[in-house]
Amino acid sequence: MGSFGMLSRRTLGTDTPVMTQIRKLMAELTNPMSLAQVPSPLSNSSSSPLEIHTLGFGVVHWQPPKKALDKVKDIVWDPIVSSYGPDEGIPELRHALQIKLRQENKLTESAVMVTAGANQAFVNLVLALCDPGDSVVMFQPYYFNAYMAFQMTGVTNIIVGPGHPDTLYPDADWLEKTLSESKPTPKVVTVVNPGNPSGTYVPEPLLKRISKICKDAGCWLIVDNTYEYFMYDGLKHCCVEGDNIVNVFSFSKTYGMMGWRLGYIAYSERLDGFAAELLKIQDNIPICASIISQRLALYALEEGAGWITERVKGLVKNREIVKEALEPLGKENVKGGEGAIYLWAKLPEEHGDDFKVVRWLAHRHGVVVIPGSASGGSGYVRVSFGGLKEEEMRAAAGRLRKGLEELVHLGMVE
Repeated sequence: MGSFGMLSRRTLGTDTPVMTQIRKLMAELTNPMSLAQVPSPLSNSSSSPLEIHTLGFGVVHWQPPKKALDKVKDIVWDPIVSSYGPDEGIPELRHALQIKLRQENKLTESAVMVTAGANQAFVNLVLALCDPGDSVVMFQPYYFNAYMAFQMTGVTNIIVGPGHPDTLYPDADWLEKTLSESKPTPKVVTVVNPGNPSGTYVPEPLLKRISKICKDAGCWLIVDNTYEYFMYDGLKHCCVEGDNIVNVFSFSKTYGMMGWRLGYIAYSERLDGFAAELLKIQDNIPICASIISQRLALYALEEGAGWITERVKGLVKNREIVKEALEPLGKENVKGGEGAIYLWAKLPEEHGDDFKVVRWLAHRHGVVVIPGSASGGSGYVRVSFGGLKEEEMRAAAGRLRKGLEELVHLGMVE
């Protein structure tokens, strides 16, 4: 094959993105309904756009605030929007984010870098903190893109810890033992709070304990707070701050800015040289996040957290609709949903090939979910309740329930 066949071992050894696989699956279908967070394809369907829905990649059904979009529309011809900006983000947005971090997240000593989405923020951190061959720690079920970020940067010693069988909380006892016994000590521990793919939140005492375990062991803790506002049943999201802690945030789900690709990193302002190293990485990947996206984020912040929480309240009904659809699996086999937009469901033992079940549900019943194997949870599926309005959600959930009832009682009937 010559030099064209000499592809990097890093990328060859990286998992194929599950969302790419799901998009290909959906392209095979007519009028699919997605509980997988992936927009349904329009190109090969005879259905009108209004008949095609999204349920599952981890999207929300709302757009950014109208006032914010109107302001962006007014500045589209401003030459500044088409120019480069500061690598770390425009000053006005970074200042607004630091106010938000202090007031809402109680992060009083954190500096900010704006990135092209939370995924890029995470890759920046992996490049800044890890070398090929380092070991890192994640908890099952893990966020698949974070796992891939480690793989493609040469961090192949990925230690996956257990979650509690009933709550899916990260096992802090296991973490303490693992960090103390592993030589060399793992470089990074990462958690998502609340979780993707599980929808499980990490209570404040547990998050503080995990942060202390990491500090005592001399390793970094990266906390992904993408779903910080997506909490239910009176539960509260919390953050931790420290010189060994880096927090990641996103505008995608909160303000419905998925396609605008904007996130940010919050790190201790006391870290000597950390910002300079992040800037090296930022300057060589996006240079800066899109200027118009940053302006939209700034205008969205003016609407305040109340704008988000009003919309999140509407997801409670969606969650109950999807829970009902999952009842054929047994209530004891459905976990999560305390936060984020996901439920984590165990398939029947005789149908443990989750990729096969996902394909069957899609082709036979026209509903798409995410296979748990992509997150280290073979025999499970992730179901999203954030991407559709209530009426559409009922239709998609009806398909899902019908499919699961057939799966449980008759198997994968062709």
